[in-house]
Amino acid sequence: MLSVEEALEQILSRIEPLGTELVEVLAALGRVLAEPVVSRMELPPWPNSSMDGYAIRSEDTRGGSAELAVVGRIVAGALPPRPLRAGEAMRIFTGAPLPEGADAVVPQEDVDADGARIAVPRRVESGAHVRPAGEDIRAGDVVVGPGHVVGAAEVGLLATLGYTRARVYRRPRVAILSTGNELADLGAEPGPGQIPNTNTYSLMAQVLEAGGEPVSLGVVPDRLEAIVERLRWGRAADVLVSSAGVSVGELDLVREALTQCGAELHLWKVAMRPGKPITFGSLEGRPVFGLPGNPVSAMVTFELFVRPALRRMQGCVAVDRPRIVVPALEPIANPGGRRGYLRVTLARDGGDYGARLTGDQGSGILRSMVLADGLAMVPPGTTVAPGERVEVIVLRALEPRAA
Repeated sequence: MLSVEEALEQILSRIEPLGTELVEVLAALGRVLAEPVVSRMELPPWPNSSMDGYAIRSEDTRGGSAELAVVGRIVAGALPPRPLRAGEAMRIFTGAPLPEGADAVVPQEDVDADGARIAVPRRVESGAHVRPAGEDIRAGDVVVGPGHVVGAAEVGLLATLGYTRARVYRRPRVAILSTGNELADLGAEPGPGQIPNTNTYSLMAQVLEAGGEPVSLGVVPDRLEAIVERLRWGRAADVLVSSAGVSVGELDLVREALTQCGAELHLWKVAMRPGKPITFGSLEGRPVFGLPGNPVSAMVTFELFVRPALRRMQGCVAVDRPRIVVPALEPIANPGGRRGYLRVTLARDGGDYGARLTGDQGSGILRSMVLADGLAMVPPGTTVAPGERVEVIVLRALEPRAA
């Protein structure tokens, strides 16, 4: 069996970014930039005030104090009425451009004002309370590089720089197929011996979270010809993901079906739990994944292998989830012979986060994923004692919950 790292290396070595497209600036949110964003201007475009106060010439206060004539008023969105001369000041508001000749702003609370004149009680240094032109960005600066995921701040920056559209990598279309005689799809009443179809919907949700576009191929029974036919439906997608039917049982037919469709299979079986049986291959140049059928196994293997591949296809530079090393708050046992990816909650323990199991770790206990903040990586045959540290893959933003 391959290690998780070896399997992921093999997968990512066969993944390339998809093509690119131009989208409206707001539609770029959550997408990955395919080309650098270069500033067309300076920000701010001119020196402006960071305070409500008075624009002055600092040299007028060289003697330690000054009395200046107020000769104008500048609000944000308006230009100064004229240059500032020696012995003069102009009333100015936050964000308004400095008049020519001014090089400092004195806050309104630091002066005595009678309307026509102000008394400045102490020396003011050049540049005081002034945002210089280009303080934030200069023309020609590469402000965001390719491979960067666009967030709300980047959307605002694109708009500020006059970009109405941005070039981003295309989202991968991911076809999801669930196999199994026992599955009743959503909306259908399970018959005798049947269970609800979980994996189609959890995997489609994971595709959405990873930035892809899911396409459901529905549920197919454990018959080779039926699986082959349904897999062929997914050939228009960029990625094909199936769940169940990849182990060694009589009805585990997905690998054979993939081979009949013309897929080249690159790996099978990874030394991990849950989720040892996983197939990865290539079909007409597109990646195909055969994931285990147990709901937790399917979600965990998606996290470790499919998600990084989807992020790479979208041009992401960093494809991994963040990881942290935290103390165990209770024993975290992995008694098997494979590395465990155990579902844990993360809660504050004093100033640090601590990990504890979500409960029973069976691969069919979907609630363990509902409660999980992360996956604790525990070596085979190991119990992490309380206080010992364990590495955790973080699945969602952490909340400051009490231990």
